[in-house]
Amino acid sequence: MRNTSSFRLFMQPARLVSVALLTTVFGAGVGACSSTDEGASGDDWEDYGIEGAFGEDGPPLGKADSANVQGPWVNTNTTATQVWTARKAWEDKDPAAGLAWPANSGLNWDQKYSAWVDSMERTRSDSYFDTFMLTTPWGKQLPAPKLECAELAMFLRITFASWYELPFFLTATDGSQRIYFGHFGARTTSEKYKNTPNYAQVYKDYSNLSAAQYQSNWPKDTSLRAKGLYGGGDEMDFVFSGAKAGAYFDEIFLNKRVGHFMLLTLSYFGSMHLASTRNTYNLKPESVKPGDVLLERWQRKGIGHTLVVKEVTSLEMGQLEVNLASGSMPRRQPKWEDAVASKSYFTNNYCGGTGTNSDGDSYASLGGGLKRWRVVKNINGYWTNTWMKSDEASWISDTDTTAISSRPEQFETLLGESDPAAMRDSLLAMIEDNRNHLRNYPASCAARTRREEGFDKLYTLMQNKFGWSKSQVDQKYRILEDYVFAELEYDKSKTCCWNSTTSVMHQIAVEYNESLMTNQCVEPVVFKWNNGYDVFKQYAEQTGRGFQWKPWSADETCPQQNVQVDTEANHSWVPYCSLD
Repeated sequence: MRNTSSFRLFMQPARLVSVALLTTVFGAGVGACSSTDEGASGDDWEDYGIEGAFGEDGPPLGKADSANVQGPWVNTNTTATQVWTARKAWEDKDPAAGLAWPANSGLNWDQKYSAWVDSMERTRSDSYFDTFMLTTPWGKQLPAPKLECAELAMFLRITFASWYELPFFLTATDGSQRIYFGHFGARTTSEKYKNTPNYAQVYKDYSNLSAAQYQSNWPKDTSLRAKGLYGGGDEMDFVFSGAKAGAYFDEIFLNKRVGHFMLLTLSYFGSMHLASTRNTYNLKPESVKPGDVLLERWQRKGIGHTLVVKEVTSLEMGQLEVNLASGSMPRRQPKWEDAVASKSYFTNNYCGGTGTNSDGDSYASLGGGLKRWRVVKNINGYWTNTWMKSDEASWISDTDTTAISSRPEQFETLLGESDPAAMRDSLLAMIEDNRNHLRNYPASCAARTRREEGFDKLYTLMQNKFGWSKSQVDQKYRILEDYVFAELEYDKSKTCCWNSTTSVMHQIAVEYNESLMTNQCVEPVVFKWNNGYDVFKQYAEQTGRGFQWKPWSADETCPQQNVQVDTEANHSWVPYCSLD
């Protein structure tokens, strides 16, 4: 009998069902989020005078991988635009105890950043997975915020740098000039960038309050509390009903300038800028530590995925266990990945491995893989994005594509594995997790791909450890939804640009296919663009749900939007009607 019961199971209240699934094992997250290629256009942002997206940087500069390219002059007068004052250096070793380190720890601030990321404890998200609790220097703890994936990495680094008065900037180009968003505000090399705020003049900084003062009466910025991130999806009712990102930032920053700066920065920077050699650098696998980032890049422009290294645990025989956390698109709280799911990311060729994409670009040249944040230093009077001296032996030049592309294979050996039964259960949870994402966002091509990657790993595991054929795996574990939401080729399918589909639309697509099978099995009709989505829309209207069917929209940069029919990926599964 073909397995359609899973769909009916998930017609129950989603949170209750998801909790039951997670009591067994945690699965992998969905592997995609926005690169912000469309920029932050819209009425809320027009006053800034920023036109279009920030661009990519091009090849690295010099043999040292853009490590010492000069930024803005340190002695520039930034008293008006400054967000926070960089009073400390990343190399400093402050003896005071802190968020995740004891007194006289001997750690520099970059090591303390890693310790902070590592220390934040696991908790249940407002969805079906685990996230972490954000800790602050003020004694506050909040569940991690809802963010896209690159936003999470930037949020953590900017937050820590601002709290401890450390220098920081991200850099990009706007098509005509180089720009810098950092502790000094939004600037070019010589002046304020367009109409961006004079943060020091417009917004308040309450960092001089005593602990007794802010604990008894936390200062609030009503303007900040009313704001959200561009594009929406950042509703955080766990802060208060109707709260968005601005309200969350207001709760964790005494310096309200940082909250306003964060909203602007997260709206204009994305994964393509984290891939840039100007902002991060490539790492050798054995150097991985909490706070590093892992980038999936399968195209030079457009959507990618960013994951933060949350925990690194040493195992026997020199192996490591690594856990990742990531936001997604639409925005969500960071999903805490288990070790098996995390390893599947590290060993994926999209993370700077071997092979090429459909444009002929090698994955190793696209900026993917394990990265570490550059640290800003005052070098010869210029703010300069470089690295810690202790990390100089850990970097890989952007031009060394041989070393870059070998990392997924190295991680295959470096990262430890569970026993076969636990690996099977984790892969099944990874598959189910991506089905869960599709049940909420049925157009998600990233979730379809990650589901099939889970099956590919399951096929290999079951063959090598249990002696099962692919056919046996499909007979046991495939369900109708896998066929209805078949994998599509991302750059040849306009469905992949549609991020605003809903759980009701998922139900309609599955129920339509079930209605075709009343008397006999027929191969499922795939939910994809085929000169429209007419059969699904018509079924929605026939069943009284036409008003709940949303029209297609380009919710991200979509160069493939003019295709007539979406392109399915090659499927090696057992046909649905051949399942027992």
